[in-house]
Amino acid sequence: MTLAHTPRRLRYAMVGGGRDAFIGGVHRQAAALDGQIELVAGALSSSPDKARASGRDLFLAEDRNHGSWQALLADELRRSPEERIDFVSIVTPNHLHHPVALAFVEAGFHVVCDKPLVHTSAQAQDLEAAVKRQGTVFGVTYNYTGYPLVRQMRHMVQSGAIGTVRKVVVEYHQGWLATAVEDSGSKQAAWRVDPALSGAAGAMGDIGSHAENLLSTVTGLEIEALCADLSAMGAGRTLDDDGNLLLRLSGGARGVLIASQICTGSENDLRLRVSGTTGSLVWCQENPNQLLHLPLDGPPRTLTRASAGLCEAAVRASRLPAGHPEGFIEAFANVYLGVAADIRARLQGVAADPLAADYPRIEAGARGVRFIERVLASAASDSKWTAMQDGLDSVPRATEPALSRSPAAEPAA
Repeated sequence: MTLAHTPRRLRYAMVGGGRDAFIGGVHRQAAALDGQIELVAGALSSSPDKARASGRDLFLAEDRNHGSWQALLADELRRSPEERIDFVSIVTPNHLHHPVALAFVEAGFHVVCDKPLVHTSAQAQDLEAAVKRQGTVFGVTYNYTGYPLVRQMRHMVQSGAIGTVRKVVVEYHQGWLATAVEDSGSKQAAWRVDPALSGAAGAMGDIGSHAENLLSTVTGLEIEALCADLSAMGAGRTLDDDGNLLLRLSGGARGVLIASQICTGSENDLRLRVSGTTGSLVWCQENPNQLLHLPLDGPPRTLTRASAGLCEAAVRASRLPAGHPEGFIEAFANVYLGVAADIRARLQGVAADPLAADYPRIEAGARGVRFIERVLASAASDSKWTAMQDGLDSVPRATEPALSRSPAAEPAA
């Protein structure tokens, strides 16, 4: 991989992601993978004692191991530029994304934030304005865009290798909420089904946001209108755990988006099919090192990661020779490398190489929030189609969407 040169590792702090948190460890492994970035500070839990214990687990220096994100920020601002972090990584539950990100951006720090970006479009616009005003780097960890063959798929679709796009189908099936795991002590499940912490959407916010971003990133098309059906299958849940969407895309293409966390037996089954006038492409996250190309005028062919003939973006995103599996952590690491390349270029006072600084930016995160709101509006509406670009006043402000419910999910009388 080609990396912009800065004569030191980039330093970062993490907010959230302490003991018992799944995604914090993933972020740390991804950031550390290429030896370009080091964790030097943190406020790893909303509980001060747990935050400090988590920091000790990771061998953070005591003077940079904080009980709150506010203390972390204040300490970094007191430090000299030579000591300060280069960016902060935010891996908290969703309700804290906006206040933490906004505070660090307004203090002039670069930010990496987990998705969905924030709870509302008003918050997203607030954050976008601050990023523009401060001129900071802001990455959103839609990590599936980091897979080499997703970048190859993007190149082939947008360069016309399958002609004009007609149909896009993106499916994200999980089964981890098929039972009431939120009642069995699962911290991850408990906050994701809580509207106060997760936001107004459940599965559509958690994994539907990934599906929307994958579709938009690969095709370059915009969702112009959608028709959504959301359901809460789990007894007592107020947030959707299953969603099915019809999409009208720019250029006349049509789409289908499915996001479900109650598909019993499914693990992390994210797949994308893009069909054009001269061929189709199919990629599946559980088999990420292969991309199926179905041309109109020839036999099917399978492209493999790191094989000959791939585009430069796909080549750069690979670390190992062909035949050696690469997966989730490596794709996540590519997002961090893109952010790092942008930060390094700014430290050097030069323009970033677009191929190196390839990562989802705040605009993608804001679009994802708007998408979630429009899905909720459509699910609550009697109209067949809901436009993506309607004014914010037309978006329902209730914290709970209108959901259909399976009779089997209703509690007994």
